[in-house]
Amino acid sequence: MNAPARPPHAAPPLSEPTVLMKDGWHCLHLYYKIQQRPLNLMTEAERSAAAAEACAILDPNRPGAPARLLTSVVAGHKADLCVLAMDFDPLKLEAIRHALRTSALGPALEPVYSYVSITEVSEYVPTVEQYGERLKAEGTDPASPAFAVKLKTYEEREVQMRKQRLFPEFPAWPVLCFYPMNKIRDPHANWYTLPYSSRMEMMTEHGKSGMKFGGKVMQVITASTGLDDWEWGVTLWGREPAYIKEIVYTMRFDEASANYGAFGPFYLSYILSPAEAMRHLRVVSS
Repeated sequence: MNAPARPPHAAPPLSEPTVLMKDGWHCLHLYYKIQQRPLNLMTEAERSAAAAEACAILDPNRPGAPARLLTSVVAGHKADLCVLAMDFDPLKLEAIRHALRTSALGPALEPVYSYVSITEVSEYVPTVEQYGERLKAEGTDPASPAFAVKLKTYEEREVQMRKQRLFPEFPAWPVLCFYPMNKIRDPHANWYTLPYSSRMEMMTEHGKSGMKFGGKVMQVITASTGLDDWEWGVTLWGREPAYIKEIVYTMRFDEASANYGAFGPFYLSYILSPAEAMRHLRVVSS
């Protein structure tokens, strides 16, 4: 007996429930302070063993490691150690946190901040069709060879931009900065009551400001609406510390930030291998 046909306007069947990301990665930022008293209770051999265990947990090349795993040492008193991890599976990221908590070094690691988010492609990244309309608005003749070349170039670049936003490659640069942010809902400047065209125009201006820092700063914006206390997390890699200051200062003059941006705490850190971080933080002497 044949199964009854589905009604013509029935909704498609739902996918199987899952915690895995299908188009992007989960992202977890962890920040710790080193507590000296637990370290003082250990012998030198115990401290070396504890550091070695932590280094194994934080080794990005170990079997079962997240797709991206990075350690850095934090400037200032807010924290000492930063761990940044990304993967399809959020439980793989959480496993890092619990492995550190239950390790021999765990008593000396005080969690002081964390941020939960996912990678995304912003709604303000133009589609190929939207980019074509922008070219027309700028006066490029859609029948001209220049229009076709520009559109084809953008189409190829859009594929790479999408990949980098969803599955980012981390550059081999030494400086890392993280901060969360919102778009404000002030009665006189509410981002969410603006028409899409106005928001798109402002974000286009914002993006052009950021592109001036190509080769100096790399940015990954992760989404956290409904996942953490802020709406986005911004992670910046810099060739030099001054570039971080320059890009944040420059982009704050854009209307999208000047009128509609709200920013959380900034965490600046310097990227080191786990073993280098253990030595820098004086967990081990050598």
